Amino acid sequence: MRLPRNAAAFSVSGQVTDMKYINDKPIDFTNDDWKQYTPRERARLEQQEQKKRKQKVRKKRPLPVRIFTALFQALVVVLIAYVLVYTVGQQRTIVGQSMDTTLSGGDVVLINVMSYQVGSPKRGDLVSYRPNGSSNARADIKRVIGVPGDKIQIKDGQVYIDDQVYLEDGNYPAITNPGIAKEPIELDEGEYFLLGDNRNNSEDSRNTEIGLVSSSMIEGKVWFVLSPASHRRFI
Repeated sequence: MRLPRNAAAFSVSGQVTDMKYINDKPIDFTNDDWKQYTPRERARLEQQEQKKRKQKVRKKRPLPVRIFTALFQALVVVLIAYVLVYTVGQQRTIVGQSMDTTLSGGDVVLINVMSYQVGSPKRGDLVSYRPNGSSNARADIKRVIGVPGDKIQIKDGQVYIDDQVYLEDGNYPAITNPGIAKEPIELDEGEYFLLGDNRNNSEDSRNTEIGLVSSSMIEGKVWFVLSPASHRRFI
């Protein structure tokens, strides 16, 4: 038996009682299905229904509150996106062939500027730096070869660190032009010696115009090749 919402319900004794609802349906106290519940069970079901009604009221928030909540959530999303882009999503484009074959001209890479806020460049890292520390200079990408405290020299086509041949993981050609590294160079605190992977077609720390690179000139660590799609990978 289904009663309209505004109807009254009759108890077993025939007295009119206040209508109650379970799951938005009126309770028919004369229904055999309802009689099977004990008074305690009936009370529990009624409490559950009241709780659901209160939740529905809370969901019906005023329009200004809903607008403010939506704007606040959008602002949080924008801030998170900005932080991610600024810290690990800044893009740099490779110009020229100085990093062949690791990176090609036109490749777009992502740099992590937080890497060296909490740490320092490591030997073998690919880093983005600004020549001469000028913010207006075009960012360049090179590989860290020498770190503070190293003695660097290039002779017989090979890199020597602390008088020992530096055995690199990559297959790099013999260096034909040692530049200023023809003589031993000792790196002070905060100084780095950088080379391009295309050793004989790269302007890097061997050149007097660039020389040793200070930590203040290094923007961040290259960690991902974004494009073209065929080159996409982690570094």
